[in-house]
Amino acid sequence: MTDDTALAASFDLESLTPEFYADPYPTYRALRQHAPVKRMRSGSYFLTRYDDLVTAYKVTKTFSSDKTREFAPKYGDSLLYEHHTTSLVFNDPPAHTRVRRLIMGALSPRAIAEMEPALITLVDGLLDRIAAKEHFELIEDFAAAIPIEVIGNLLGVPHEERGPLRDWSLAILGALEPVLTREQFARGNQAVGDMLAYLETLVARRRAAPGNPERDVLTRLIQGEADGERLSAKELLHNCIFLLNAGHETTTNLIGNGLVLLCQHPAERRKLIEKPASIRTAVEEVLRYESSNQLGNRMTTEPVELGGVGLDAGTSVTLCIGAANRDPAQFDDPDRFDITRPASRHLAFGTGAHQCAGMALARLEGAVAIARFVSRFPNYQLAGEPVRGGRVRFRGFASVPCVVEG
Repeated sequence: MTDDTALAASFDLESLTPEFYADPYPTYRALRQHAPVKRMRSGSYFLTRYDDLVTAYKVTKTFSSDKTREFAPKYGDSLLYEHHTTSLVFNDPPAHTRVRRLIMGALSPRAIAEMEPALITLVDGLLDRIAAKEHFELIEDFAAAIPIEVIGNLLGVPHEERGPLRDWSLAILGALEPVLTREQFARGNQAVGDMLAYLETLVARRRAAPGNPERDVLTRLIQGEADGERLSAKELLHNCIFLLNAGHETTTNLIGNGLVLLCQHPAERRKLIEKPASIRTAVEEVLRYESSNQLGNRMTTEPVELGGVGLDAGTSVTLCIGAANRDPAQFDDPDRFDITRPASRHLAFGTGAHQCAGMALARLEGAVAIARFVSRFPNYQLAGEPVRGGRVRFRGFASVPCVVEG
């Protein structure tokens, strides 16, 4: 038995090693080669090939996003269950379609373009503060600070009330890990409760003083569509939580992963410094190479064959985005980080009906943040070993100590 064969055979999503958390890609490569539709102990299946993920994303009738059945044993009758079975991402049409249409109305290309000047001002202010102290923490001082402000602006959260948002988000998303500890469950439930209580007051204030529904997502969600389509009170609150969480964690990871990768690949950093216009392809390569969101989930609604394996109706399927984005059948030399790589159809934002509603905004945030950081501090260096976030679903860093001049 070869090393790769053994690695694929021993893979267990519920018992991951420190080596896997540090670098999962050798395991993903082994699974793609030897067990691309891998059965887990739980009876679920783990998919690692690009084409199989695209099928699961696009054939929505067979591969359902509804989590009412899958999450019941994990969360029981809890606020976490209520939240994750109500939010946009874990629902099928028509519920998914109604909420997505309302959100996308406030995330039009024109609306996002109009956000860029304020985003540049925000980023430059953070860079000024970093320059003043020389030694800095890349995630806390920069990467995490940007999406919190952007999403806070979209929902009209007053600046002085944004303090708890990041901790709430991390607690709720941490409870989505494949293995859930009692502590994670308790923290996630508490965070949902705290966010619901806060959002009730925010919604009441916005009802009394509405914003511009073309720019203010919360006002748009409250008022609904002109044809009378409205969200229930529960749908409204839980989808506000979803927006805060989805817009925060994955974009933080995009910015943090990108700047660490450029530091670890000095030739690629030089390319970006010498040709700033390559920032768009650089962001796409970061998304492909170190996908912020590594895993997705679906449930089969009918018997289906995928990758030569028959799946019964009611089978849980994990979609490994991180593996699919390094599939050599789709990407040349996939383990090479190349910011000038031609445009590729990576799956960092999914594809099909559930493709990320905020992907244009995330791309803008990543491009502005990374480009202006590298331009301002072309010689920045790591000042210690980066600390991973310790999660498999969301791949990013908890801490990255840096210095302005290397």
